[in-house]
Amino acid sequence: MKKIQLFSISFLLLMSSFICNAQTQKKEVAATNQVEAYYFHNTARCVTCKTVESETKANLENLYGIQVTFKALNLEDNATKAIAKKLKVSGQTLLLVKGDKKINITNEGFMYARTNPAKFKAVIKEKVDGLLDQ
Repeated sequence: MKKIQLFSISFLLLMSSFICNAQTQKKEVAATNQVEAYYFHNTARCVTCKTVESETKANLENLYGIQVTFKALNLEDNATKAIAKKLKVSGQTLLLVKGDKKINITNEGFMYARTNPAKFKAVIKEKVDGLLDQ
């Protein structure tokens, strides 16, 4: 009788570890399917830098709601250095990320955010839609 109880308890513990592991893997897969936008900047910023951030954030919210996340990160903060290193960012950068795919739209941001916001919005839509379709 004790052997059966011990076996049952062992079996239940083993099954619960598999269930927990499967749920963790599902969360990781879901996270890699998420499109994330990162705007890395320095503490001192010009008007264009601030406009790139505000236009990107507004465009992503208007086009995708909560489907695409946006994070503005100061490169001079210690908390940001790990993610900057992971994404291989060393200077001001606007990145769209989905899993292992990265699209750098920094140049487009600085060219169009102030002078042609509609064009910048179209670039964001094109790039994000391409990532969402994958």
